[in-house]
Amino acid sequence: MLPTNTFTDVLSSIEQKINRLNAETRLIRQLLDQGYLEEAYSVSLRLARYAEQTTLLTRKLPVYTGKPSAYQDVEDVVCSAVPVKISITKENWFYVNLPTLLPKKEMESRSYIRAYLYPALQRYFSDHEPLHYADAVLIFRHVYDRKRPERRKRDHDNIEVNTVADAIALFVLTDDGPAVCSHYYCSAAGDEDCTEVFVVPRWDFPLWLEQEQKVTKNAAQVS
Repeated sequence: MLPTNTFTDVLSSIEQKINRLNAETRLIRQLLDQGYLEEAYSVSLRLARYAEQTTLLTRKLPVYTGKPSAYQDVEDVVCSAVPVKISITKENWFYVNLPTLLPKKEMESRSYIRAYLYPALQRYFSDHEPLHYADAVLIFRHVYDRKRPERRKRDHDNIEVNTVADAIALFVLTDDGPAVCSHYYCSAAGDEDCTEVFVVPRWDFPLWLEQEQKVTKNAAQVS
């Protein structure tokens, strides 16, 4: 089957993005060699944006071949590249570990998160009993690699948590309205960057908070 015009168009867009990535990468190297670290940082952010856009395009490309299994095949690639860990804790709390810090609130970020989180949740619940927390606290724990103490922790209201909350609510909450679901955000140091999400019954939240304080204290002693 020959590629459609759409396939060719998307491929051309990917090629343009890759050229831009190469150009920005070379610029960052030049700025570093000249000692312009602040300018290199600004261009690095631009590079990150182009990289996200390129990733989204490459995920679309196989679909435009017309192959029936393309969506599933792309999901398999994404799930293997971004290994989301999902489990039930011994306290019977729902737990999700995303192997990365969540990005800033942007349209590209939402699509990126949906692409790996929804398939992971679907796969988990294809082998596990459904869960429905009727009165719960949805907890986001942003874990920063302690080997990078110079990095500033981000403001919680600038992090794309809504897409994650919507996905998890769809699978484990009877409703995500404020009457039956509260949100709690915190940041901590850890062995590597990640985002931990807990769904905890409201009456268990003091216990979770107590455990979190112990974990934080132990981490501070280690560092």
